[in-house]
Amino acid sequence: MITASMVKELRESTGAGMLDCKKALEACNGNFDEAVDWLREKGISKAQKKASRIAAEGLAVSKIDGNKAVIVEVNSETDFVAKNEEFKGLVNLIADTLINSDVTSTEDALKLTSDGKTIEEIITEKTATIGEKLTLRRFEIVNKEDSQIFGTYSHMGGKIVTLTVMDGDDSELAKDIAMQAAAMRPEYLDKDEVPSDRVDKERAILTEQAENEGMDPNKIPMIVNGRLNKFYEEVCLVDQAFIKENKMKVSKYVESKNSKIISFVRYEVGEGMEKREENFADEVMKQING
Repeated sequence: MITASMVKELRESTGAGMLDCKKALEACNGNFDEAVDWLREKGISKAQKKASRIAAEGLAVSKIDGNKAVIVEVNSETDFVAKNEEFKGLVNLIADTLINSDVTSTEDALKLTSDGKTIEEIITEKTATIGEKLTLRRFEIVNKEDSQIFGTYSHMGGKIVTLTVMDGDDSELAKDIAMQAAAMRPEYLDKDEVPSDRVDKERAILTEQAENEGMDPNKIPMIVNGRLNKFYEEVCLVDQAFIKENKMKVSKYVESKNSKIISFVRYEVGEGMEKREENFADEVMKQING
């Protein structure tokens, strides 16, 4: 009988995934050493040794199927691999599998199956064959009503991907708002989405700035409120100047089209992650030498 502690021990020893370790032990009738060899033979242990390496490049994609859409980011170590057709195929396979599910966590996503293999197993196999650490970083499944429309936009071959949900059926407007989100990097849809602690922190900074500038103490609250509105114009999608009509806010432009933004998701590959600092020539040589 294969116990949880046996699986845990093999995982800690090899760095392989829980499912792979369980499979290895089952294939080897619980023999630990044989299971280690089994993982090495399958290329799984080798793949998992790359776990400490930084994977901050990669690709994001969005898929739409009726009233359901998915946006997903899969990371690689280098931009070379991100442009590789095999890697692109992996990302699309993951997106296609996700859109046919209702999972909400990457842990559950990795357990989904395609052609008899889990997403985790497929990623591990691709890691071994491609030779770089590959990671399903994040995804979001989005649903809409029949009276709504999706908009999506991909920039720089999938380095930035956005997905919007709008009222109505104006596909051009939905794409324009997706382009707006891609270009202007909003963090929130509107003021109501901005966390109160974020607003409090910004207000404190702006107050200190005004005090350091020697402003009249009686006028500081009014000045801070004015500057806070500028902050909202940067971080809130509806408050931004519309890129195609910059004299008009996004909210006003959308209203003029008898529509409303319901939600948006923006993925920029590698955002918030540590990037590798590596000489380009060295990277090329690594690719040549395999």
